[in-house]
Amino acid sequence: MTNTYFITGIGTEVGKTIISAVVTEALQADYFKPIQAGELEYSDTDKVKALISNSKSKFFNNAYALKTPMSPHAAAEIDEVTIDLKSISRPKTQNHLVIEGAGGLMVPLNDKDCIIDLIEKTDKIILVSRHYLGSINHTLLSVEALKNRGFSNIGILFNGNEHPTTERIILEKTQLLCLGRIPEESQISKEIILKHAKRLKLNLENF
Repeated sequence: MTNTYFITGIGTEVGKTIISAVVTEALQADYFKPIQAGELEYSDTDKVKALISNSKSKFFNNAYALKTPMSPHAAAEIDEVTIDLKSISRPKTQNHLVIEGAGGLMVPLNDKDCIIDLIEKTDKIILVSRHYLGSINHTLLSVEALKNRGFSNIGILFNGNEHPTTERIILEKTQLLCLGRIPEESQISKEIILKHAKRLKLNLENF
C-alpha cells in the first residue's frame, strides 16, 4: 500500500525541505512541491533531488513556479497569474508520494485558499516544528487548525537540537505521535540525509 505524506511546518524556515529529503530518502518515495515561490534557479525540488541517494525516487515539476520569494498569493500577483486549486493535480505514481507545502498552513494562495486547502483527508500529515521563542504557540495553533479541519492522521517531527521541556509540553497538549528529531547539523549532505533516513525509517513506515 502506498501513502501520501504532506509535509508542512509551523512557519517558514523551519526545515521542511530538509525533512522532505529525509522522508523521501527513508521511504524511497517520489517528491512533489506544488508551489515554488522564488529560487527557481535552484528550487526546493532541486535541493531535495541533490540530497537523495536512492535511484527509485522520482521528482515532479511544480504546478506553479513563481519568480518572487514571497507568499504565494503575492508572488502570483507579481507574475500576473492566479493560483487555482483545480490546476494543482497530484502526480500519478505507484510509489509513496511526499508533498511539501510552502511556509505554514495558513499561508494564502489566493483570495480564498491557503496551504491547508491542499491537504487531503487520506494524507499522512507531518508537521515540522523547530525550537525558537514562540514555537510552542505556533505548533499548538497549527495542530488546532488541522484538527478543526477534521484531520487526525498527524505526526510531529522536531527539527533542531533537543529541547525537552518544549517537546514535552507540545506532545502532552497535542497528543500527537512524535516521529523523531533531526538534530542541528553543521552541513547537509547526501550522507547526512541518508543517516537520518535510516534512523527514522521504521517510525515513518509505522506512521
